[in-house]
Amino acid sequence: MIVIKKFTFKNKALREQAFAIRHQVFVIGQNCPEDLEYEFEEESTHFLLLENNIPLATARHRKTEKGFKLERFAVLESARGKGFGMQVLQSILHDLKDEKEIKYMHAQVQVIPFYEKVGFVKEGNLFEEAGIMHYKMVYNA
Repeated sequence: MIVIKKFTFKNKALREQAFAIRHQVFVIGQNCPEDLEYEFEEESTHFLLLENNIPLATARHRKTEKGFKLERFAVLESARGKGFGMQVLQSILHDLKDEKEIKYMHAQVQVIPFYEKVGFVKEGNLFEEAGIMHYKMVYNA
């Protein structure tokens, strides 16, 4: 059974599970510096997908001066290709459905088509963030 849990930074148990996924995907898998990976945590709303109580995917959103930024989408390598990332994305979009402000993200180039499927559109030029190439994408649905 798949469950997606929405939580805040104060929920230590869920936070540790989400951070373990992000550590595996970003810090180990993509060489992202830890100090960049773990920022703005307390002001973010976090999401964790579990299948049969096993944490497999995570992401978060947070309010910024520009709107709502969706970020830190991570799916364990062993769980990719099963739609878990899309389920987390849909949960976040549902959570923000009544918000009138812009919803945007900085998407790694290799996952641009994934976000385009649900209505995100590239905006601006390619840029580097944490040693990885990204595009800003804005939700346009």
